Amino acid sequence: MLIESAQFDWFEPFVSGIGWRTILVGVLTNVACALVGCYLVLRRMSLMGDAIAHAVLPGLVLAIAFSGSMNIVPLFVGAVAVGLLTTFLTQTLHQYGRVPTDAAMGAVFTSLFALGVVLLKRYVDRLHFDVACVFEGSLAYAALDTFDMAGVELPRQVLTIGPVVLLNLAVILLFWKELKISTFDPALATTMGYSATAMHYLLMALVAVTCMASFEAVGSILVVAMLIAPPATAPLLSDRLGPMVFVACVFAFLSAVLGYWFAHVWDVAPAGAMSVVAGGFYGLAVFFSPQYGILSKLLRNLQTSLRILREDIISMLYRTEELGAGPLHAGDAVAGVGGGWLARGALAMLRRRGRVTSAADGLHLTTDGRERAKRLVRGHR
Repeated sequence: MLIESAQFDWFEPFVSGIGWRTILVGVLTNVACALVGCYLVLRRMSLMGDAIAHAVLPGLVLAIAFSGSMNIVPLFVGAVAVGLLTTFLTQTLHQYGRVPTDAAMGAVFTSLFALGVVLLKRYVDRLHFDVACVFEGSLAYAALDTFDMAGVELPRQVLTIGPVVLLNLAVILLFWKELKISTFDPALATTMGYSATAMHYLLMALVAVTCMASFEAVGSILVVAMLIAPPATAPLLSDRLGPMVFVACVFAFLSAVLGYWFAHVWDVAPAGAMSVVAGGFYGLAVFFSPQYGILSKLLRNLQTSLRILREDIISMLYRTEELGAGPLHAGDAVAGVGGGWLARGALAMLRRRGRVTSAADGLHLTTDGRERAKRLVRGHR
């Protein structure tokens, strides 16, 4: 009985209606952010996603204040307007005020976010706007607000974030070439007749819309992790744009699924757990990426060092034979290439590979080792 209960608790997030509806909202939110986040990472503008995610707050509050409702259309308009304003002010300060880009971005988005907090405090009672939602989102409650579609109970948040996923995907596919060229070489894009500036503002508009749509689910702070972590993981595993976007979406999907599972096990906020999982994937990629991972680079450096030491040892033994100086002992051979554990390991590998044998009088090259050493020595002459 205890085993059956433990198994039920273990898999409950994936079989309950509340669980899969929450995961669905998380997946759509993460994928929407990952699609536009890839271009932010490639343009080295990851902090712009952070800036827009915070700066849309005054746009949302003003949209609600002027419209008097929580209708989605004014929210989209307010988010896009303030998102583009953030981009414009940042570019203007950098270009005409000679302010560094990071400083301009920090000044603009903190000022706008502070303005949003002030407006939120001013109108919060009248608008019935949940302040906690601004920072943490309400992903845990998304599964409770549902509607019926063809007999299936779906979370209402799907009506907000679902179209944004389709919009982001459609714009990326429609302007694939233009976005690609303007991302990697804006000057070339302008020369070819593609407006790099227009592509930049189009991308910023998509980021603003995505932030607004993700606002209710994950809040203005945690959305930054969704915009950056999966897209930052993908370049460590792929050098091509198409596979990179796909890999980022895969990690966004896995972050949502595993994040909700951890949230269920640890009894924490789902959005926070998803962000932690996304950061965990990035950390794993940093260490274990086949090409760019820290451990992979260390392993390649180690292999290169061992190869050089092996070649130095057999070359030294070959030259000793040529000079008729007699065999070298293992300790002398190791000391001759600098000593240390790497040199001893290189000598042990030569023995295992049958290129060097040990005798009472010292080390001797085998036929294979001698031929290898001869090619190395003659290649250096």
